[in-house]
Amino acid sequence: MSSLSLHSPVGDLTLFAEGEEIVALEWGWGSMQAPSPVLLRAKAALEAYFDGEALPDDLPLNPAGSAYRRKVWAALRRIPAGETRNYGDIAAEAGGSARSVGGANAANPIPILIPCHRVVGTSDLGGYSGGEGLETKRALLELEKLAGAQSR
Repeated sequence: MSSLSLHSPVGDLTLFAEGEEIVALEWGWGSMQAPSPVLLRAKAALEAYFDGEALPDDLPLNPAGSAYRRKVWAALRRIPAGETRNYGDIAAEAGGSARSVGGANAANPIPILIPCHRVVGTSDLGGYSGGEGLETKRALLELEKLAGAQSR
């Protein structure tokens, strides 16, 4: 497995790939740095994202998970940057319940690239298990909101 770390406004991140597919993104600096072409591309895409650019739609992601979770994660990738959906919206698209969507979000092995931070509750932000929790979720949503305002 190859891995590559980067500094970001939401903390250090480490990307992991098997072959030419990204399989995970974790908070923290990885002890092993073994870059691959796909990881160098993903690192550049994330650095551009943190500078206000959109993430590319064609990064090869291969998250490990059940067929249902993969369906939820595919729905998350269709949420435009700067927008949010609630758990019920995603459940209506992917099937299941708002609670099962929350479980799929919590198990998301490639946060940010699979934007689970764009899913909110009907009356609050919901949860977030990456980085510093809700502080990180707020930072990502604000980053996308500002990038969207600057591109108009």
